[in-house]
Amino acid sequence: MHKVLAGSLLAALALAGAGIGLSPVDAATTGTGLQVVAAENFWGSIASQLGGDRVHVTSVITSPATDPHAYEPTAVDARTMAGAQMAIVNGIGYDPWANKLIAANPVPGRVVLSVGDLVGIKPGGNPHRWYSPTDVQKVIAQIVRDYTRLDPKDTRYFKQQAAHFQSGPLAQYKRLIATIKRKYHGVPVGASESIFAPLAQALGLKLLTPASFLKAISEGTEPTAADKTTVDGQIARKQIKVWVFNSQNSTPDVARITDAARKKGIRVTTITETLTPPSASFQAWQSRQLEALARALAGATGR
Repeated sequence: MHKVLAGSLLAALALAGAGIGLSPVDAATTGTGLQVVAAENFWGSIASQLGGDRVHVTSVITSPATDPHAYEPTAVDARTMAGAQMAIVNGIGYDPWANKLIAANPVPGRVVLSVGDLVGIKPGGNPHRWYSPTDVQKVIAQIVRDYTRLDPKDTRYFKQQAAHFQSGPLAQYKRLIATIKRKYHGVPVGASESIFAPLAQALGLKLLTPASFLKAISEGTEPTAADKTTVDGQIARKQIKVWVFNSQNSTPDVARITDAARKKGIRVTTITETLTPPSASFQAWQSRQLEALARALAGATGR
């Protein structure tokens, strides 16, 4: 899944380095609010809702068909990043192209929020922090701090936006997490890749799939024969109650295992890497997936 960035990145960097687009200072005077660029739309959705009408958020990765690891920025992306007063990147090796765009056009006063740095996960660790409810909360708090730093006069507004987001739009998401953790703590499950691992931990589910298998699929490398044998055995012996797979990264191995799980009568539910549909909010997307997981767990356990 990790590719060497080619000509389109070089062209984008050249445009960014030339200063094409608004500087942060210029952007602040356009009357459209703080200019924020999020590398991925799951963070962009949260940033937009917290910013309300004081912030304009542009997300670079929006299509479910796009692999964020291997994305090659366009000239438009370069111009957009050049005008950003704040950039939100996932980090942890997930979106290295984003930091290259930022570095190509350094501007004093720009705030860069790297989720990996914020939550203390280094490259090589699990990059899928938007599937960690605890890390999502950390990102929310940091976005509000960064907004107030860039726009102190609207501090009260941003705090109100955050309070509303927590008690309103995000309430169902948090309620579903608490309910699943209470009802299904310790239930054994399997997953196709590491994207589900942070959520499984938060929900108290017992993820039996070898961590090395999860990482291999996520990074686009070949799982070991031993790991494949282990996962196949867990399916054959029905050691897991639910199989969770990322439908945006269905390799031949994942497709084979998913088919085997269905044939064995193991409940199967899907998750995706980015907002699906792209127009969905973070909380609607996550809540829909949590509801599907809860139904699968209920069907598998009778609870």
